[in-house]
Parts: sequence; C-alpha cells; structure tokens
Amino acid sequence: MSGQPKTRPKVPEGKARYYVTKQKAATDTGYVGYETIWEDFQKEVPYETPKRP
Repeated sequence: MSGQPKTRPKVPEGKARYYVTKQKAATDTGYVGYETIWEDFQKEVPYETPKRP
C-alpha cells in the first residue's frame, strides 16, 4: 500500500574506471540486488627467491 511498483525497472549497466555494476534478477520476495565486478588494477607477479650474496 506504499505505492511502490511490484517490479523494479531494468537498470542499465553501470561502468566506472575499475568496476562494472550489473543488476541481478529479483528474488521471490521482490529483492533486487546488484553485482559489482572489479577489474584488476595491480599486476600480480609470481614470487622469485632472491639471489644469494
């Protein structure tokens, strides 16, 4: 009775510099969540043992 619609409108994909936000499907109770996908902004290098003196 609050005047809210039964379904949420489809929200376009949100794009920022390091992440993308997508809308998830609604659950049985009507909850709509959002998924955040992060891009790697640091390069991971495998560890190498240092040279012995």
